[in-house]
Amino acid sequence: MQLGLAVLRAIVGGLFFGHGTQKLAGWFGGKGLRATAGGFESMDLRPGTAHALAAGAAEAGGGALLAAGAATPAAAAAISGTMITAIRKVHAPKGPWVTDGGYEYNLVLLAVVFALTDAGPGKLSVDALRGRRRWGPGWALAQLAAGALGSTLAIELGSRVGGSAPAPSETAAPVAEEGEEHDGEVVSMPSLHPRAA
Repeated sequence: MQLGLAVLRAIVGGLFFGHGTQKLAGWFGGKGLRATAGGFESMDLRPGTAHALAAGAAEAGGGALLAAGAATPAAAAAISGTMITAIRKVHAPKGPWVTDGGYEYNLVLLAVVFALTDAGPGKLSVDALRGRRRWGPGWALAQLAAGALGSTLAIELGSRVGGSAPAPSETAAPVAEEGEEHDGEVVSMPSLHPRAA
């Protein structure tokens, strides 16, 4: 079980780190900060650059912490916040199934970080080296609540900030969602965060 927890953390955390750096720096084939900001603006998450920086930092930082098994509740809260926002702003109207662009994948990731917080990152982790191999259900619920609160604040801020979305010439083209055509190719995988994969 300890090896299983370490492998799960490494895969999920590593992928979130990569996804966050796609937003922040265009690494791993990402579109970078400018295109991500444009996508966020189109969803009324304004200012787009601030939201893109926050989402990218939450995913990259949360992913790195999760992979290391360090400050697991904080890592999980950062990841939960981005997943909840993705569900609320993009995937919820499409239903649960990922084949329709729904929130299935995001919900699985929410469940993974919830379980890792409850069970703890295991003995092969930074938390265990600091004497904390398990966090428990209270911390799991707290990180989920913190993620939901962060998502609500981000969406509320975006809806209150004035101004219209930038003209297409001001930002890069929006990033396609699953099933949409982008630069002549049909996107086949869902984004982890709204229009910014």
